[in-house]
Amino acid sequence: MLSDRLNFWTQGSSMRPSSVLLLAGGLAITPPMIGCTSGAPLPAPPTPGQAAAKAVGNDYIIGPGDTLEVFVWRNPELSVTVPVRPDGKISTPLVENMVAVGKTPPQLARDMEGVLAEYVRSPKVNIIVTIAASAFSLVKVVGQVVHPQALPYREGMTVLDAILAVGGLGQFASGNRARIVRVQNGQQTTIHVKLANLVNSGDVSENVPLKPGDVLVVPESIF
Repeated sequence: MLSDRLNFWTQGSSMRPSSVLLLAGGLAITPPMIGCTSGAPLPAPPTPGQAAAKAVGNDYIIGPGDTLEVFVWRNPELSVTVPVRPDGKISTPLVENMVAVGKTPPQLARDMEGVLAEYVRSPKVNIIVTIAASAFSLVKVVGQVVHPQALPYREGMTVLDAILAVGGLGQFASGNRARIVRVQNGQQTTIHVKLANLVNSGDVSENVPLKPGDVLVVPESIF
């Protein structure tokens, strides 16, 4: 059954024949474990800082349409780049139809390690979002601002960054009644922000960090 699953990935894939033979040979020698060490030094897995520099941060919520780089330490034949399908799942060698949507890269990596542990000795997985294409990668600014729009999220983005990007508060904005609507772990939370104090008085305590998928709502003043 394991060989059938590997054959599925080798047919029509970009894996070199030599890599496939190495993988199959490793499985035949030490079933069900692969990834045995050799005398040559092995590269360390990328650090979280390197991952964030290359793409989005580790708090990013994966969504449909994103592209993920899956790195399995000591097992290059299991390391692939895959899209997140519309059904929210991904498939990689030895890991089929795993739900990726709604998870952060570290969460998905730990889930994959749990599956790979059946075949790989002490698997270490790192996941990098190389293309953030889903709605979860956006920050939406709506209501009484000059140019309401969805903004691409970037690491370290704050509410002030978002307000400046949309042209500032609108003429009839009630800035101190603004709120951030955030969904985390399936639960919706609301964070109140006094934008008028931030923009007009420089109160940096109101400069709340944003997360991918946040919605910043600026209501209209009540006369």
